[in-house]
Amino acid sequence: MQNPTALVVDDERDIRDLLGMALSRMGLQVVSAESVQQAKLLLDESHYDLCLTDMRLDDGSGIDLIRYVNEHFPNMPIAMLTAFGDVQSAVNALKAGAYDFVSKPVDLGTLRKLVDQALALREQSRPAASELVGESSIIKHLREQIERLARSLAPVLIVGEAGVGKQVVAKKIHQQSPRNRAPFLEVQCDAIEADQLDTVFFGKSGAFMMAQGGTLFIDHVDALPLSFQIRLHKAIQDRGIRAIGSLADTAIDIRIISATRKNLVQEAAGKRFRHELLYRINVIELHVPPMRERRQDILPLARAFLAELTEHSGSQEQMRLSAAAEALLLQHAFPGNVRELENILERATVLATGPVIEAEHLQFNRPEYYDADAGIPKALPEALEQLERAQIQAALEACRFNKTKAAAQLGITFRALRYKMEKLGME
Repeated sequence: MQNPTALVVDDERDIRDLLGMALSRMGLQVVSAESVQQAKLLLDESHYDLCLTDMRLDDGSGIDLIRYVNEHFPNMPIAMLTAFGDVQSAVNALKAGAYDFVSKPVDLGTLRKLVDQALALREQSRPAASELVGESSIIKHLREQIERLARSLAPVLIVGEAGVGKQVVAKKIHQQSPRNRAPFLEVQCDAIEADQLDTVFFGKSGAFMMAQGGTLFIDHVDALPLSFQIRLHKAIQDRGIRAIGSLADTAIDIRIISATRKNLVQEAAGKRFRHELLYRINVIELHVPPMRERRQDILPLARAFLAELTEHSGSQEQMRLSAAAEALLLQHAFPGNVRELENILERATVLATGPVIEAEHLQFNRPEYYDADAGIPKALPEALEQLERAQIQAALEACRFNKTKAAAQLGITFRALRYKMEKLGME
């Protein structure tokens, strides 16, 4: 099998020679170019498995070459060589589509990691984004964005309403990346007490240490206290931490993906979120659309959920929707998005006496969608919501707004409490 080939682009001969020797020792064939124009000619003539380019070249910028590669050779990873501490250039390179960046002087250990991960993109076969069900143009575009982002190491901020599937998107980015054999670790920031954050993130068995080589997904990042955001920013900036109880710093090799349903620019303007952390985690922003913007995906999603529910129940007969039930789903606004659809169908499979789910089995989460003809007056759901709200509020106050403890006191799961709070407009 032929050795992989790397193209090194730098206007300094000493740098080209040094990188050429280092990459050759890693088993790569190396071709060099000293300008953007020469690199483009070489790229058009031959196939390369990896490209390394300097930021500043005699006839242009490495950013120009990155954009050219992404347009004409989207399957080839390209990394940027930047001056030490030149954070802005690194961020610009990632936004332009660079796979990663390496600071000069080049550390050989860092270079080897970059090369190994870049070549892994060539070897792996990517799994389909099967959980992102639907054929609407908006969901197809989202799948394309995920595939592009999976090839980069740039920090991603996933933005979307409650229940749209931000966690699913984060997992798909990880699964389609060269880090897919390493851990995907998720931290739910709104479920952690402030005095436990240091341990959860920076303990010897904390998130940064356990996610080494993989992806750290920081959900509800907006829930982090301002004081802790300083520590998180420093860890991401330095690519290293000193774990609690350790006497030495540890280099960190992880991909950061964060998620929020809030507008962090507005939060930062209101001094509820630190600008410097936003700058670090929002190199690339990915918007996940709500259900109301992809209504043609409602029924395909419903059928996929019913297939899963049938499989998990062990039933021999596939659960399905009647025509009336399908029509009712298509009329619903789904303020709770995909998560709401899943919960509605889960309840419906319990209420249905056979494999067919009828319209009367669909119990929606808002009073206006209850069927008065079925014998349930609208006043009753409203009264039940008021009672639920009062009980949840009392439990939260008794537990000093620790949601995990409040859920235990109410006898429900943490996920169920979050869902109820969202439904009742308490978050």
